[in-house]
Amino acid sequence: MIPGETYEKFLSRLLSGDRAACVSITDALLKQGADVREIYVDLFQKSLYRVGELWENNRISVSVEHMATSIIESLFTLVYPVIFSAEHTGKKAVVSCVANEFHQVGGKMVADIFELNGWDGYFLGANVPREEMLRFIDEKKPDVLGLSLSIYSQMKTLIDVMESVRSVFPRLDMIIGGQAFRWGGRELVARISGTTYIESLEVLEKMIKGNTR
Repeated sequence: MIPGETYEKFLSRLLSGDRAACVSITDALLKQGADVREIYVDLFQKSLYRVGELWENNRISVSVEHMATSIIESLFTLVYPVIFSAEHTGKKAVVSCVANEFHQVGGKMVADIFELNGWDGYFLGANVPREEMLRFIDEKKPDVLGLSLSIYSQMKTLIDVMESVRSVFPRLDMIIGGQAFRWGGRELVARISGTTYIESLEVLEKMIKGNTR
């Protein structure tokens, strides 16, 4: 687990826009042998959740929120040498955000957790048109499709995309997650067959390990 004082220092530097300090903290943790999962959950994810709360309560501006997100996205490159060194199993996951969903960090972390466990994790990014997603799924033929949603107002778009995927790929397993589900919606995705709501990266990894055996 990342020490509390390290998290607090990282968060402070993140909110001030000190990219160099955030790089230094992350790099030091990696050199000390910190687990990638802990860096993702206890540092990156925890910080972004806090940044989101501060923005929701009007304690920081949207500019600061975007800046913090950008800094954390840039830090993924420090972790990638560890992530992509895993022996691959031949299993594939496509991870994407739906159209009009522009928060992509959570989805990127999900794809990386798949990679860390030896899967090929294809991350399509934010704001992906439905037809493009379906075309990519048809090309790669993944074992799992992951969809990330941060904004609750886009729930209908997510459900529409899921229904389209299910109609074209009736046997494709889907996992769904994201901050949007703090406000509800789990019962809506549960109505679509072959769908699992994933509440955290820890739960995701347990699911992956179970499907890899």
